[in-house]
Amino acid sequence: MLKRTFLATLFAGLIAQAGVVRMEIKEQSDVLEGRSFGKTGGYERIAGKVYFAVDPKLAVNHMIADIDKAPRNKDGMVEFSSDFYMLRPKDAKKGNGAVFCEISNRGNKSLLTNFNRAPGSTDPRKPEDFGDGFLLNEGYTLLWVGWQFDVAATPNLIRLYAPVAEGVKGIVRGEILVDRKETSGVLSPYKVLNPDDPNLKLTVRDRVEGPRTTVPRGDWHIENSNSVALPSGFEPGRIYELVYTSENPPVAGTGLAAIRDLVSWLKYGGAIEGAPSGEERLQRAYNFGASQSGRLIRSYLYYGFNRDEKNRKVFDGMMPERAGAGVGSFNVRFAQPNRATSGIASSLYPADVFPFTDLEETDPSTGMKDGLLTHATPEEFWPKIFYTNTSLEYYGRVASLMQTSLDAKGDVPIPPTTRIYVSASAQHGPAAFPPERRGTQNLPNPNPYTWMFRALLTSLDAWVKDGKEPPSSCYPHVAGSELAPLAKVKFPAIPGVAFPAIVHMAYPSNYGPEFRTKGIVTQEPPELGKPYPLLFPQVDGDGNDIAGIRMPEIQVPLGTYTGWNLRAREIGGSDQLYALVGSFIPFARTKAERAKSGDPRLSVEERYPSRDEYLAKFQQAAKSLASQGYLLPSDVPALVKRGGAEWDLAHQ
Repeated sequence: MLKRTFLATLFAGLIAQAGVVRMEIKEQSDVLEGRSFGKTGGYERIAGKVYFAVDPKLAVNHMIADIDKAPRNKDGMVEFSSDFYMLRPKDAKKGNGAVFCEISNRGNKSLLTNFNRAPGSTDPRKPEDFGDGFLLNEGYTLLWVGWQFDVAATPNLIRLYAPVAEGVKGIVRGEILVDRKETSGVLSPYKVLNPDDPNLKLTVRDRVEGPRTTVPRGDWHIENSNSVALPSGFEPGRIYELVYTSENPPVAGTGLAAIRDLVSWLKYGGAIEGAPSGEERLQRAYNFGASQSGRLIRSYLYYGFNRDEKNRKVFDGMMPERAGAGVGSFNVRFAQPNRATSGIASSLYPADVFPFTDLEETDPSTGMKDGLLTHATPEEFWPKIFYTNTSLEYYGRVASLMQTSLDAKGDVPIPPTTRIYVSASAQHGPAAFPPERRGTQNLPNPNPYTWMFRALLTSLDAWVKDGKEPPSSCYPHVAGSELAPLAKVKFPAIPGVAFPAIVHMAYPSNYGPEFRTKGIVTQEPPELGKPYPLLFPQVDGDGNDIAGIRMPEIQVPLGTYTGWNLRAREIGGSDQLYALVGSFIPFARTKAERAKSGDPRLSVEERYPSRDEYLAKFQQAAKSLASQGYLLPSDVPALVKRGGAEWDLAHQ
C-alpha cells in the first residue's frame, strides 16, 4: 500500500510540476525492521530510478552546457534519468518537514557517517550503518540523487544517466600521475578518437608550471581507447599529459538539473501521504556536500540552479564542506567531474576559476566582474549558506580567495545569508585514529572536527524555520593578522619537519572564448596569467592555527596539527603537497626527550601534570565550544572520551 500511495502521490503532481516525469521504485522496505527512531518512529527505504524531462527553451535551463545539442522527445523536451535513494519517516506527520539531500561524492553516501557517526555504507542495512541515529531521531527525510555520469561501476553507487550530444567533437586533456611506477594509465572518461595519430603528443613535467618535455611518440601508444601504455613506465610524482580529440560528450549539466527538479518535486510536487491538503509536504530543503560535491554546490549556485522551472526556490539552506574557493568540471563539454585539482594532481582543470566570492568582485588582471551568487541567481533565490572548510583548503583549495580581496590586502564582505566556519588545524576530512602514515612525510591529521556538523545543521534549521540567528562566522581574517603570506607563516623549526614551499595555486585561466558563455573548452592546456596571491592561517608557537573553530585537540594539544603534508620521498615529488592530507606531529613525552631532539615545543610532561588535569582542560574547551553553538552539549562526553584515548596513545 505504501508503494502504491507513493506512486499515486507522484503522478498526481505531474500535471503541475515540470522536471520529474516518472519514477521506478525498485525497493520500498522498512529500515531495521521497523525500529523506532526517537519521536519520529519508524523509517522506510525507497530506492529506484527517477526520470526527468526539461524544457531547453526555458531560460533557467540555458545554463546547461550543450543542452541545445541534446536529443529531444516528441514534445521538444530533453530526457535523462538518475538513481535515487531515500530514507523517510513512515508517518510523515512525525517527521520534521525537512528534506536533507546529500550531494553525493562520486556516487557515495556519507550523511550517516558525517552526522550519525556511522562507519559508512553505500547501502545502509545493519544497525551500525545508522550510527547513533541522529538524523533519523531528528525526523529528516534523507535523499540521494545521481548527478555524476562517470561514477565507478560499483553496486549501490548513485549515478546520472545523461543525454549525449551525438556527433559533437572537441578536445580533451588527459592527465596521468602515479605514486609508484606503472606501465599504463587512464587519461579521462573519454576515448581517443584517433589513437594512431602520429601528431598526438604526450608530455611530462615535474611541477604544475614546469616546462613540458615530449615523450617520443614511438615509446607509448593508446590502449583500451582512453589509456596510455608506456612500457618503460610512468615515473612517480611526475605529471604526464595528453591533449586529444574525442566525440559524443554527455550533457553533464543535467545532473545539476536532476538535483534541482527532484528536490523541487518533494517541496512542491504532490501531497505527502496522509495530507491531501498539502499542508504536510516537505517544507524545507537542505543539502550537504563534501569536497568534490561541496564544489558542485558552489557550481549549482553560480549557474542559478536554485530557481526551478516554475520560478520557485529549491534549497532553503546549504552546507558546502571542504570546497575552498573552488567549483569544478561539472557543467562543461567533455566534463571531468572527478578532477579535484589539489597539489600536483589533476592540475589546471577548471576548478579554481574566477569568481571566488559570493558577492561581485573584479578580477584586476582581466577587468571581469562576477560573483558566485550574483552571476545568475536573483537575491530572492539565495539560500542560507554555511561554508565549512579546514586548514587544508587554504593550502590545497585556495580557500583564502573566497574571503579576501584579490590583492590579498583585505577581507571582503559576505552576504547576511552566509556564514563561514573554518576548522582550525584540520585536514580534508579527519584521518583515522590512531593515525598511520601512508605516502606522506608526517602522520596524517586526526583532528575530529566533523563533530561540529550536528550543531551547525541544528542551527541552520532553526535559522530557516524560525529566523533564529546561527553562531557567528568563525574564520581567520586579514584584519586580525590571522592570515599571512606563505613566507610569513611562523611555523616552528621542528627537527625533521619541512614546511611547504610549494602550494596549490589559482590563476586567471583562458580555456577559450566560449568557455564562460557555453562551457566549451577550446584551449588546452589553458593559458595562465599571474597567480592570484594567497594567504594562509597564522599559527602559534606550537604550529597550531590561532583562528577558526579550535577543537579541544587544538586548545589543549598533544601535538601539532596542520592543514598540509608533503609527499614521501619513496613516491616522488617530495617537495610537493600530498593531496588532501594534513599532518599530526606529536609532542615529545618528556622534557628530556624534547631536549635530546631539539624540539622547540614543550613536551606533554611540561604541559600537563596528570591525565586528570589534561582531561579537565579538554572538557572545559569542549563545553566552551558548545556554549558558542559549535558543538551540541550532548556530544561533549563522547569528545572527552576521545580526548582520553588521545592521551593514552601519547603515553604508549
